[in-house]
Amino acid sequence: MIHRAVDTIRSGGVVVYPTSMLYGLGADAANPEAVDRVFSIKQRMETNPVSILISRIEELERLVTNVPEAAQNIMNRLWPGKVTLVFFASAFLPENLTARTGKIGIRLPLHPVAKMLLKEAAFPVTATSANLSGEPGCGRIEEMAESILRGADLVLDAGVLAGGIGSTVVDVTVFPPKTLREGAVSAEDVQAAASSFQS
Repeated sequence: MIHRAVDTIRSGGVVVYPTSMLYGLGADAANPEAVDRVFSIKQRMETNPVSILISRIEELERLVTNVPEAAQNIMNRLWPGKVTLVFFASAFLPENLTARTGKIGIRLPLHPVAKMLLKEAAFPVTATSANLSGEPGCGRIEEMAESILRGADLVLDAGVLAGGIGSTVVDVTVFPPKTLREGAVSAEDVQAAASSFQS
């Protein structure tokens, strides 16, 4: 099923897949038409950027303009999992993905299915939650809006997820890093990680 999901995404399709806490909508993050489909399925405003998942930290080199020391510290301490870091986006990523903000949210996934999907795909995948904009995220397929399920080309059902409010979003384009949304990790823990020294 992972191979089928990767083929679907490669061909411009959209897949519902599990992340650490909620189900997400996955499309090829470098394909502007596929990104448009994600916005349409979610009924999301084009001014609201969509974050992405990567399989390896090394992928950041082509996706962002630079990785500040504070961001590296956070990744060393809190990745993979529940923190999304907002970087300055490189020209590789389409403008509609970033909502023309010039910034992109990136996370390294923790869920085994998401990890397999990203590893097999070998390219970044959109990571926005599989819900209509303004509605709560879904920790089980049965909670999902029918229009989301109809709009997606494939659903990877991994059963009941942890649920909750999703990842903590941290802007690392400023110093000190700024927590934009407090989620699975507290703002205090993020700041502690950002200022930590690695031996």
